[in-house]
Amino acid sequence: MEVLEIAEIIGILSFSLSGFLVAGSAKLDMLGIFIASFLTALGGGVIRDLIADKTVYAFTNNGASVFVIAVVSIATLLKINRYSSLEKNRFFLFADSLGLVSFAISGALVGIEAGFNFFGVVLLSLVTSVGGGVLRDILINKISLVLTGEFYGSVAIITGVLIYVLNKTELLGVGSITAVFCVGLILRVVAIKLKWRLPKV
Repeated sequence: MEVLEIAEIIGILSFSLSGFLVAGSAKLDMLGIFIASFLTALGGGVIRDLIADKTVYAFTNNGASVFVIAVVSIATLLKINRYSSLEKNRFFLFADSLGLVSFAISGALVGIEAGFNFFGVVLLSLVTSVGGGVLRDILINKISLVLTGEFYGSVAIITGVLIYVLNKTELLGVGSITAVFCVGLILRVVAIKLKWRLPKV
């Protein structure tokens, strides 16, 4: 299995749970929960593939939809959304962080495959990781994390930059991508713990 596909699967599983928890906190019904979860898990990847003029992964791989349905079904049975608010919900924070970094990596890799320049690779990294969440938040009339000054989209940008630099220096491989994944995840967890935020005007 390719690194890109592994990153895609991790992102879909993680953001499916993230979308489920956000939808649950918004008191949506089951249809709303499924729609929010699908948007969160697949929306960013669809936008990415359209920009890169690539066959849309979510529309050609049946596993993508199966993963979302399975995660939502299991999370519903386990009543995971009965826990604390999103800001204190460890399930949400971990799943969202995992999905953010995984999709940032997959977006950057797709940008590299498409022959994009620095701006294109980093933009695709950002769009893939936050696009689905933004679409979900628009649907439920919620201000997205990426717009509120929290150190969120910045992690995706940093991840995209690292992947681009590794590719340019011919150091891009399974080991280096794994290292970037760990760095991005640690950065996001530390940002949550220390409540890092970008300055507001």
